[in-house]
Amino acid sequence: MRVALIQLNIQYGNPDENYRQVTTAITQAAQQAVDVIVLPEMWNTGYALTRLNVLADDNGARTIKVLSQLAQQFHVNIVGGSVAVAREDDFYNEMLVFDRAGQLLSRYDKVHRFGLMAEDRYITAGRTENRFTLDAVPAMGVICYDIRFPEWLRKQAAQGPQVIFVSAEWPTVRLPQWKILLQARAIENQAFVVAVNRVGSDPDNAFGGQSLVIDPLGTILAHGSDHAEITTATLDFDQVAAVRGSMPVFADRQPELY
Repeated sequence: MRVALIQLNIQYGNPDENYRQVTTAITQAAQQAVDVIVLPEMWNTGYALTRLNVLADDNGARTIKVLSQLAQQFHVNIVGGSVAVAREDDFYNEMLVFDRAGQLLSRYDKVHRFGLMAEDRYITAGRTENRFTLDAVPAMGVICYDIRFPEWLRKQAAQGPQVIFVSAEWPTVRLPQWKILLQARAIENQAFVVAVNRVGSDPDNAFGGQSLVIDPLGTILAHGSDHAEITTATLDFDQVAAVRGSMPVFADRQPELY
């Protein structure tokens, strides 16, 4: 599986420009013979949370239309990062996943809200897992702050996903932890991690990119820079089988104790 990680300079509170950027970037990435394209977190609005009443995508309709058409046009799977979505009851930070035919495979609302960026004040937390299949490969997806909760990822990884997709707006000041946490999630779950972070800034934060692709042993296969770009890597799932076969972590768990 060849993956493309799109680092965007998300324009704060400017959905029209962000949809234009995403369309251009996906078009460029699709020319590189990739199987999966991955976007960062909250790419439609950035963290303009106080204006979600006018900025958030109504039930995800615009995002679904754009990403579904692009997936179908280029015959590529899209892990659509996440977008700010408005529903009748509240606002959500939602990941949308599409297959090569443009079919919507999964909708995941971020479970762990990040208080330091006020998500707990403006966003409703999700309650469901996010597992799906891309080109016959079992996969899962989480959003940013979720990676600090290994029990949440392990709960889903125990069901067999071989690749964990992560979309983020991870501030530059905490990038050293970003790398360590993602390597740990790959090692403990014996899975590939494909993690996309944004670049640029908003009124309160700077974002330094450094998107990562990590193999099941924690080795970094691809490392993004600190500017807008497309990073690619190839995942060989025979490695997952080899690692899990040599050290059967999941079979050795004692979940009744924890």
